[in-house]
Amino acid sequence: MDPDCDLVLPCRDEAAALEALLPRVPCSFAVVVSDNGSRDGTAEVARRLGATVVTEPQPGYGAAVHAGLLAATHELVAFMDGDGSFDPDELLPLVEDVRSGRADLAVGRRRPVRRGVWPWHARAGNGLVVWWLRRRIGMAAHDIAPVRVCRREALLALDVRDRRFGYPVELLQRATDAGWRVSERDVSYHPRAIGTRSKVSGSVRGTARAARDFWRVLA
Repeated sequence: MDPDCDLVLPCRDEAAALEALLPRVPCSFAVVVSDNGSRDGTAEVARRLGATVVTEPQPGYGAAVHAGLLAATHELVAFMDGDGSFDPDELLPLVEDVRSGRADLAVGRRRPVRRGVWPWHARAGNGLVVWWLRRRIGMAAHDIAPVRVCRREALLALDVRDRRFGYPVELLQRATDAGWRVSERDVSYHPRAIGTRSKVSGSVRGTARAARDFWRVLA
């Protein structure tokens, strides 16, 4: 089967995760690894395993995501963390939601597979932001869309500008304001691959930095 959807993986020092993750990606996806300043051979592993690699020197999750979006070539594009915490097979129902026209944006709602996968400080921060978006603008989702699928040109036209951790919050805010139809499905949330560390939930400091970016977008 030829790929009919791009899968963008924003990565920074995720070589250990990509070794196991990339062989599991369904063949309907063309993988674009957006390397955001890795020092561990992330780009080399990605290329060896058949992914397209784009280098984004500007630090920040949003910067890496946008670089991957620009490099994508298919009508549909999916986004997922490259740390091994998500199952790429669970993207397929999200893709079908968008392809069929049922939704303009399909997102995943994290369901931890066991206790401790989602640290309390990260979960609390996520919950507060989601509560605010649902209350303030009537957002339909219950998570900040760590896994998502939409049409490439529509996303570019949405003009999401945050280049740090606030990117998914701004995306949800703009999509809701634009009247996008949103579908949400549960996705399994697994421990990160051994040898990698979350830039957000891996520490209270990282969560605080992300929360700062979230609230800057919401202000």
